[in-house]
Amino acid sequence: MTLDRPALRALLVLGLLLAVLGTAGRAQAVGYRYWSFWDRDSAGGTWVYATQGPSTARPSDGDVQGFRFSVSEDSKHSAKPRGESGFAAICAKTPAREGAKRVALVLDFGTAGDAPAGSTPPDPSPRTACARVDEDATTADALAAVAKPLRYDTNALLCAIAGYPRTGCGETVSDDAGSGDSPEASPPPRAASEPGDGDGDANGEGNGGGGPSVGLVTGIAAVAALAAATLWQSRRRRG
Repeated sequence: MTLDRPALRALLVLGLLLAVLGTAGRAQAVGYRYWSFWDRDSAGGTWVYATQGPSTARPSDGDVQGFRFSVSEDSKHSAKPRGESGFAAICAKTPAREGAKRVALVLDFGTAGDAPAGSTPPDPSPRTACARVDEDATTADALAAVAKPLRYDTNALLCAIAGYPRTGCGETVSDDAGSGDSPEASPPPRAASEPGDGDGDANGEGNGGGGPSVGLVTGIAAVAALAAATLWQSRRRRG
């Protein structure tokens, strides 16, 4: 089948726009640089993404909780705290006390690749600490007892543990920007975050992930329809 010039032109435009669509999907994919919050399953010895923020979670005596600083797209892909230390090892030198509870904390400052521009993780391996706090204390209280200075934003989002990082809070990081960029701040998906975040999406999805905009998709669809119409008219003229 031989196509006339208008039909070839329409097909060429359609092909170029489809290529742009694929590129836009990759360029707009984002992750978030933030402190994620985890509970350690005592039975299985595995890390489970926390369903509450540290300001509302109230651990029991003997619990192990962790924080990991990293760049993650969502909670399903978030990096877990490293290290295998359990409660007995972390709190071995902190005896029980009546009217108080002990919470074992694992603080993983992440890798150099996850660090903001100009920053370096203060420790290459995770820190552990045993916080002895009041019986009704939250995880945030336990963290404040052993890992100051902490930094929060105006929405009570946890931004820094032990002063790291010095700036930034839940920034978006595009795939083509790398880890050393300075993107605008944006709420991370289900991060270690503000009070009441347990009412949100437990899977950390639906937060403006990667992909082309609705306008771009609509425009491509319109061009595709135009190309199809041009081809149809071309065949009618030849017929």
